[in-house]
Amino acid sequence: MASNHALSDDQVASELRKMTAFIRQEALEKAREIHLKADEEFAIEKSRLVRQETQAIDTTYEKKFKQASMSQQITRSTVSNKTRLRVLGGRQELLNDLFDKARERLVKEGGGSGRAYQTTVKNLILEGLYALLEGKIKVRAREKDYDVVKKAIPEAEKEYKEKIGKETKLEIDEKEPLPAESSGGVSIVGGNGKIEINNTFDERLKISETDALPSIRLTLFGKNENRRFHD
Repeated sequence: MASNHALSDDQVASELRKMTAFIRQEALEKAREIHLKADEEFAIEKSRLVRQETQAIDTTYEKKFKQASMSQQITRSTVSNKTRLRVLGGRQELLNDLFDKARERLVKEGGGSGRAYQTTVKNLILEGLYALLEGKIKVRAREKDYDVVKKAIPEAEKEYKEKIGKETKLEIDEKEPLPAESSGGVSIVGGNGKIEINNTFDERLKISETDALPSIRLTLFGKNENRRFHD
């Protein structure tokens, strides 16, 4: 015969307390677990957001830095180019002034009736003779230089014959004299008037402006360290 064992009120209350304590403990542990997980997820999300914002700030700063650097480079390049152009302009102005003064001096002092000018005219005539190698040549000169040229012609003919071994005949082309305002020198005409060798002082100065310009620049301004190639 089975017997029923009913729980007393105290036993029921004790069991209830145990169950309540167990449920409470489970709830606390679950809450703690949820809290820890939430803290962990918050820390991860916080770290992600901080990293994202940091990257955004870095990107913005890098972009602004590049823009500032580029702007600075453009400004520096602009200033450098303007300065370089001013320097080059000043140098060119100085060179132009130098050649202008040389031209003025040639006009003022060029020519004359002295022996030095006569020798110069003879040598200029000889240069033309050696280039043409013809038996009959005309010489163009300023009218005021005709006396000097007439004296230089026989000297040039003699020296030409001694050097080349052939005779040549020179005469002044009085139909087409050189301009009176020119600096002096002569032009040698051959080839039946088709070939002219300009050995005037004005032409020599133009050639000097081109040929001697690199050495003049070097003398006046020194070596340009920025140039990779030199004349």
